[in-house]
Amino acid sequence: MNKLDLDNTMTVRAKSRMQPRVGLEFDSAEAAQAYYTSYAAQAGFRIRIGQLYRSRVDGSIMSRRYVCQQEGFQTPMRTGCPAFIRVQKGDSGKWVLVTMKTEHNHDLYFSGEISPPIIQQKALPDPKPISAVSSRTTGIRSLEDDDLSGDNRNIDLKRLKQEEIESKFEPRVEPFTGLDFTSASEAYKFYNIYAANMGFKVRIGQLFRSKNDGSITSRRFVCSKEGHQHPSRVGCGAYMRIQRQGTTRWVVDRLSKEHNHELDSPYDTNQINSKSFKEELMENLDLHETNGGFSLVKRDRGSGIGIGTQWYNVLLEYFQNRQSEDTGFFYATEVDDNGRCMSVFWADGRSRFSCTQFGDAIVFDTSYRRSSYTVPLASFVGVNHHRQPVLLGCALISDESEESFTWVFQAWARAMSGKRPVSIIADQDKPVQNAIAQVFPGTHHRFSPSQILAKEHENLGPLRSMEEFKFEFESCVSQSQTASEFNSAWGVLIAKYNLEENTWLNEMYEMRKSWVPLYIRGTFFAGIPVDGDMKSYFGTFLTPEVRLTEFLTRYTKAIEHNREEERNEDSNSFNLQPVLHTKDPLEEQCSRLYTITVFKAFQQELLESYNYVGIKINMEGMVSRYLVQRCGNGDERNTVAFNASNLNISCSCRMFEFEGILCRHALKIFQVMNVKEVPSSYILHRWTKNAKYGIIRDVESVGGSEDLKALMVWSLREEARSYIDAGSASIERFKLAFEILQEGRRNLCWQN
Repeated sequence: MNKLDLDNTMTVRAKSRMQPRVGLEFDSAEAAQAYYTSYAAQAGFRIRIGQLYRSRVDGSIMSRRYVCQQEGFQTPMRTGCPAFIRVQKGDSGKWVLVTMKTEHNHDLYFSGEISPPIIQQKALPDPKPISAVSSRTTGIRSLEDDDLSGDNRNIDLKRLKQEEIESKFEPRVEPFTGLDFTSASEAYKFYNIYAANMGFKVRIGQLFRSKNDGSITSRRFVCSKEGHQHPSRVGCGAYMRIQRQGTTRWVVDRLSKEHNHELDSPYDTNQINSKSFKEELMENLDLHETNGGFSLVKRDRGSGIGIGTQWYNVLLEYFQNRQSEDTGFFYATEVDDNGRCMSVFWADGRSRFSCTQFGDAIVFDTSYRRSSYTVPLASFVGVNHHRQPVLLGCALISDESEESFTWVFQAWARAMSGKRPVSIIADQDKPVQNAIAQVFPGTHHRFSPSQILAKEHENLGPLRSMEEFKFEFESCVSQSQTASEFNSAWGVLIAKYNLEENTWLNEMYEMRKSWVPLYIRGTFFAGIPVDGDMKSYFGTFLTPEVRLTEFLTRYTKAIEHNREEERNEDSNSFNLQPVLHTKDPLEEQCSRLYTITVFKAFQQELLESYNYVGIKINMEGMVSRYLVQRCGNGDERNTVAFNASNLNISCSCRMFEFEGILCRHALKIFQVMNVKEVPSSYILHRWTKNAKYGIIRDVESVGGSEDLKALMVWSLREEARSYIDAGSASIERFKLAFEILQEGRRNLCWQN
């Protein structure tokens, strides 16, 4: 169909914002798409091409779906919107609208705000790059990282001509959600023009990066009076945030036009942006270097959790309903002197009970800080006996101050009857560090690997692109086996690349015990990889753009999904017999005790042990020392100490201390010394099939009689749920289950 025919079709079928209806006919699938595009633009949303269906006879397309752009969850911007139309090719050759849904689960733009897609658009001319910076970094973000072009090229913003922007945007056009640009530079220029007309100035705010490749995915442009880092700033909340969609499109996804100060007289738009981006960045270092270069923007303590009284009432109702159903449910709220809700913490009985078994190593997940989540949700996550994430509590945090984090950690400790974790993985920002040190003294704080990687790109950008430096840096950090070896390699690296004045590297060296593997392996972290983050508990259920109205629904679904996964693994571990690969009694013993997932990890170490040789090097009293190395590879060496009197064993690789499973080197020495059974001290109860049982022994172990009763009720309820499922499968099973239940009740009564 040519353009004229398509236009005629649209004129006939889509006059005056015609509502889609079942039975509407089109000459082609393209005409249906054009109609739905036009309708969407009028209604206030955009569309995407959805699924197609082909004929089984000749493979021709017989049906097509056109969906709202926010359908699905593949990107943070999408909300799973159900709106769509489906057209099907009829016998007459016409395409008929056969199915549709008009309801959206997100706010629509103002009618007419969205224009249909433009087929071709004149691109802005390529700007000339600014001068390259020195390869010697000083803790300041490199210009490569702070490029606004979105395509990894450095630019000077004054090279963008005024008329190039104003040809697309009228000087007094106001920003609105959904406004799109071909580059971040174009968006920055537009916001400057708007600001000049309104009477305020603009600064470059936070940026957000992809966890996959470190590329910039989102940017904030703020009023120059945002924050409180300078006497001239008054904490103004006006800003415009753009998010990258695809490779050449940036869309305004969040916006605030409210200023808390008087505006000046409009500026001359011909005079704005006379500075280069480099000059703009240098003026804003107080923002980016706050707290030692960790890009932390501290919000006003008086702002609360930013979700309003109505949302707080919804939460409170949810908490009260949960308490009526779950006697172990706990929640706490932080209220300021004016009665405003600041932070909120909650944990159900299942989470509190899980903490008694799996609260030794926890992850304090604050992904919302790096990805601009609508809901400031922080979660405490542990690792269960199947190596799955297990929820240990949640919080909504009012701001990123030390006071907020301290209150949240204290609330968690109260809910868990004063339990202190052995280790915690959390962000490295000073407020978080100080709060952990205050509430959990003695707990080993390990920095989040993804945050460290982002900071490396931010502070070592030009150097990270040099293969020689990258190899030497990673070898120093990952391969060092002793403190002296690390210190020596670090000193050589700093001197070789003239990094003595690099603020970030100097600070990271001072905090080396929180991120260098050498210092981490001696602490139990439940095997969470040193160079990786644990799988997210909420996964795709909670995305950065999830709306408050959907939050509790998705939160509940995520919990149900994860707990069902745990029940499935429980069933597999009790009912499936793992395959044994040797006749070693150690393998048979551990197959009976460990869950399937943990047994496979142990089995791998046992099989690998046959590729090693153990050589006795000395003996001190009852302690023998062995050099264990891989056959044919003299580079991999570890030292194992073994006490024959009590079967105590330790290895220089420290796998057992870090993961709670014996390493291949220790197992090799057990073979050498003809040890037929793994000592009970090296079978951690948390990794066994019975990890959920035998932990609660008395009132003192959980803090009080009320907490003990609540946890016992939850434990019995969970067991009863499985019992009911099994007993209701058939009438025969029901009769047996009922008889067993009656007999059990009689036994309990006799004990009274």
